[in-house]
Amino acid sequence: MDSDSQAPRLVDVGGLSRALERFAQERDWTQFHSPKNLAMALTGEVGELVEIFQWMSAEESASAGADPRTAQAVRDELADVLVYLVRLADRLGVDLDSAVRDKMQRNALRYPADEVRGSNRKRGP
Repeated sequence: MDSDSQAPRLVDVGGLSRALERFAQERDWTQFHSPKNLAMALTGEVGELVEIFQWMSAEESASAGADPRTAQAVRDELADVLVYLVRLADRLGVDLDSAVRDKMQRNALRYPADEVRGSNRKRGP
């Protein structure tokens, strides 16, 4: 393995994953947690998160997590997104820590800091 295997985990959702599995089993919901259904639910929750920001300016959106009018909704929707994302990864057998590390390595090659600093342009694959 590479030297990153000794590094602290970037994403550690083991406890959450176990809690979500237990929650689903206690309610006999595992039968409904196919990857397709979880991906669709995740998309719905992302849509609800986006809806909070829909008509905000960039400045307003920066404080949405602290604004008493939107803070609880932001927290709730972020939690829902995380729950479905972790559940989907678990059902697919995806180690999110490994996936994030791999993606960050590929992005570092695709977007070298000295070449892209200050630019928001997307580069090809």
